[in-house]
Amino acid sequence: MKKTLLLSVVASTMIMAGGDIAPVEPVVEAPAAAAAWEFSGNAVVYYQTDDAVQVSGLGATGGDLFDQDTSAADAGIQLRAANKDVVAGIGAGFAVNGLSTLNLENTIVSNTPQGTGNGDIDDMTDGGWIAEAYLTYEFGNTGIKAGRQTLPQSLSPFAYSENWNVFANTFDAVTVVNTDISNTTIVGGWIAGANTNAWGATNNITDFNSLNDEDGVWMITAQNKSIENLTLTGTYYFGSDMAVTATGTDDLSILWGDAAYDAGSFGVAIQGGQVDAGSFAAQADDMTAFGAKLTGTVSGINLMGAYSTVSDGAMGQIGGSTSALYTNTVIDQLVGREMDEDKFVVGANMDALGGNIAAAYANVSADKPVTNLSADSDEIDVVYATNLTDSLGLTAAYVYYDADDMVDSVNLVRIIANYNF
Repeated sequence: MKKTLLLSVVASTMIMAGGDIAPVEPVVEAPAAAAAWEFSGNAVVYYQTDDAVQVSGLGATGGDLFDQDTSAADAGIQLRAANKDVVAGIGAGFAVNGLSTLNLENTIVSNTPQGTGNGDIDDMTDGGWIAEAYLTYEFGNTGIKAGRQTLPQSLSPFAYSENWNVFANTFDAVTVVNTDISNTTIVGGWIAGANTNAWGATNNITDFNSLNDEDGVWMITAQNKSIENLTLTGTYYFGSDMAVTATGTDDLSILWGDAAYDAGSFGVAIQGGQVDAGSFAAQADDMTAFGAKLTGTVSGINLMGAYSTVSDGAMGQIGGSTSALYTNTVIDQLVGREMDEDKFVVGANMDALGGNIAAAYANVSADKPVTNLSADSDEIDVVYATNLTDSLGLTAAYVYYDADDMVDSVNLVRIIANYNF
């Protein structure tokens, strides 16, 4: 990866028969059994089609919906095993992922949502990788997790596992979580490597690369919930000599904060921070970003409005395609965000038709770097999600996308079936 950027139940009984008290035999307790392994998994079938013309991440040649040339598909299976106490309080966890095109590239599709090889779909009929392999240990109010693992966005906003694709990206890291302070969670981490979760056959998610050579990236997060309904989070990342500059390298530092008040029927949140990536030619100044969000519920309909602004850089994160911003939409998974952009999103969702229906509209105002050509865009997302059985879920999405730097607008359809076992 380029240098661009975690019963015992006690009982006593007396048996009485005919008024006589029978002595109770002493109970010999067996040694406590070691914690059992827990096994689980899920199978995924993922299909996407669009009618795009010359848009990165969508179609490359243009066509109609459901054409082979503008469609992609993958089938995947994940097997998981976890044990909180293998020996002496040390736990372990593993997850193995497998992907297959099911030979659909010869009849129905010409691309895959995730890649497992050299970028040529003809050579990618099968592939697999170890997505998680970690050890855990807890003492007092402190927990340690070391190895390949998922990292949550809430505690690691610039290096988190994205779950919009067939499988989420993961990280080689060591994380330490402490809750000694009342209502406060402190997370320290060293992120040594990551794979990439991006669209298409050319993005090889099986390939884990070191971050910042062998130096990695250091992270510390503090999250406090002392005030009812209010969550305050602050995060700092540091990578020594990680930023590429016009004359060599410089330190990378990221400072990010988030304050969210959620009372159920009403919520408000703000976020912001700065990325110092040195004096790289495309980012002469520190990148700054700010976001705000309002949420509310009216007559069973959940409403949302969000705004974000980014200056002197393109907002992104380590190992994925989206960002920490509240304004992420489906297109952000497929098309990189522009530098110096303002984005507005309004949306709503409600339970209906045996599932949940969500809709959102997004407007972006941005200029392309260097050329200063307009990259303004409009987007409409409609998503329906339902559980057909206790184990089988289905998600269907429609996206309309129109941008100034495109030949024409895009219609996109995505269908995902997920079976948990």
